[in-house]
Amino acid sequence: MKKSQIRIDVEIDAENMPTMIKWDADDADFDGQQPAKAVMLSLFDGLQQNAMRIDLWTNEMSVEEMNLFMFQTLATLGDTYERATNGKEIADEIREFAHHFGHKTEIFGADHQH
Repeated sequence: MKKSQIRIDVEIDAENMPTMIKWDADDADFDGQQPAKAVMLSLFDGLQQNAMRIDLWTNEMSVEEMNLFMFQTLATLGDTYERATNGKEIADEIREFAHHFGHKTEIFGADHQH
């Protein structure tokens, strides 16, 4: 059996706000830590039947970057859901909401068609 680790290092300021996020993983195709402006980590506790989340972002992350990050996260949640459940109809609804979000937050140009 193979074992692999993902490491996330977070530097915080005096108010406990993240100032720097860096990550690396045993199976990554790069060496050393990579910087990140945000991280969203979700874990499901099978015993308690609940989700645990860690959402962090640095003060360098702009609202526009957060909008793009959220859009990409929502869109790929549809893909994840479909792979895990074969529930294409619900997955398509998740992806459709992601595109609605993208339009509302003006991620797409005015001429974007979906």
